[in-house]
Amino acid sequence: MSVADIAAHLRCPVCSEDVTAEPRRLVCVNGHSFDIAKQGHINLLNAGQPRNADSADMVAARLRWLETGAYTPILELVADMAGEGPGPLLDVGAGPGWYAGKLAARLHRPVIAADVSVPACRTAARLHPELGVVVADTWKGLPVRSGAIRTLVCIFAPRSPFEFTRVLEPGGQLVVVTPLPEHLARLRETAGLLGIDPDKDRRLADLAERGFTLVAEREHRATVTAEPARVADLIAMGPNAFHDHGDLTEAGDDLVPVEVAVKVTSWRRD
Repeated sequence: MSVADIAAHLRCPVCSEDVTAEPRRLVCVNGHSFDIAKQGHINLLNAGQPRNADSADMVAARLRWLETGAYTPILELVADMAGEGPGPLLDVGAGPGWYAGKLAARLHRPVIAADVSVPACRTAARLHPELGVVVADTWKGLPVRSGAIRTLVCIFAPRSPFEFTRVLEPGGQLVVVTPLPEHLARLRETAGLLGIDPDKDRRLADLAERGFTLVAEREHRATVTAEPARVADLIAMGPNAFHDHGDLTEAGDDLVPVEVAVKVTSWRRD
């Protein structure tokens, strides 16, 4: 996406006015200005990066794990549900852009990747120059124009139903990936990983009360095997990185079984 194309879908995080593209920056009518980084991403955080945002090490670990192919079936389910179309697709919590880049290539659609982590957005812009990459905080309000998005995907990321309703056009689509209880179950037991929120299903169902209608639901279950170093990456790429779970690389060369179990749901904005 060109800078002008990206700007056509964005708004100022300070005053909520539309932004326009100028050489090397975006500006709004009230004079708020946002530089375009040399890597190509745009920082639209109206504050510093949160302390729990992914670090550069977490981003690198995420890429190494995703490149194993263990989550490729999840990507395929999301792509099938999102489908091709002329409207823009927004990936919220996009991380280093692994899903967003592949969705853009498969669906032949313009894709905006948003994440609160500066290292993640820097990596996404470097690896996928075809994307529009924006540093943004879903909880504090997406810097996206109301009704500007045709499809929004949220893959293992925090959800803000109010913001999702606002940025999606009427009849627009929301695709959500959430873990099932057995996801990474063996690792949770042996490595003491953080548990899955027991209210996750209820909060997902709450979308029906926030202006969304459930259209489709599919599940994916598989047990994959991975080298201990890659399993260590799986642990290090998310919230578990902030806790000590031991050194899995000391387990030797034996492959480690990993349960992958997710639900993919598609919702229509009413």
